[in-house]
Amino acid sequence: MTGKPYVKINIGLDVLRKRQDGFHDIETLFVPYHGICDTLEIVKGEEYASTLPALMSGYDAASGQLVQAVSDDGKVMVTIAKKDGVGWNPLEDLTVRAYRILARDYALGPVKIYLEKISPVGAGLGGGSADAAFALKMLDSLFGLGLSAESMAVYTAELGSDCTFFLYDRPMFGCGRGEILSEYRLPDGFYENYEIQVVIPEGVSVPTADAYRGIVPRIPDVPLLSRLALPVEEWKDRISNAFERTVFEKYPALENLKASLYDSGAVYASMSGSGSAFFAIYRK
Repeated sequence: MTGKPYVKINIGLDVLRKRQDGFHDIETLFVPYHGICDTLEIVKGEEYASTLPALMSGYDAASGQLVQAVSDDGKVMVTIAKKDGVGWNPLEDLTVRAYRILARDYALGPVKIYLEKISPVGAGLGGGSADAAFALKMLDSLFGLGLSAESMAVYTAELGSDCTFFLYDRPMFGCGRGEILSEYRLPDGFYENYEIQVVIPEGVSVPTADAYRGIVPRIPDVPLLSRLALPVEEWKDRISNAFERTVFEKYPALENLKASLYDSGAVYASMSGSGSAFFAIYRK
């Protein structure tokens, strides 16, 4: 079974308050972006994968572009390929965590997980969360678990604050840690009149801890939902990402990148999530 986990952008991101559990309450609009996708294939242990093993032959294991591991219990074999190197333990990948979370409650058989990682790490696009959500959906289907949408959301919330969003393929307004979602409709004609472009600065990765360091929670005078209702051309001066202040202080080149997007004709530009990727909205 093969899937194409896509990424997301955040239109507006307000950090409202710090919670007793150490997380922050936020408000943001999640929007799917299909221009960047990973490829994920999961098969049962006794079956042969059809898509990714041949594709991954173009990656170099000696340079760390291709890594593979088998769990101690033999239940999971995971293979990950990434052009600029896989800088994490494959057994700690979120796709493996998704398997382990389900295996706590269900008798899952062994699996082989193949992941070609295209989405950048530390860019605020939620690529790892997307992989995890897709893995959960694929495992549910492979083993016929019949999980309800509510059950799936409980598992995704455990995997990551923005993971639940990837159970849906449409804009969703997020609050709480980002896991409490409600339907949101972009302005009529949005996709007919505007296009979104995502820019990933080379060599810049922003750890989430860096983004939160120095953040000052604040409840805005006008709620984000009200500001999103304004015409898109008015978003520039009304809708912002609260992480930009702290991230720009440490990575000034990113502030220059945002300015260049407006210089190129964007009607709205912003950092996505906690950075370092940016997106720009252009009128067609």
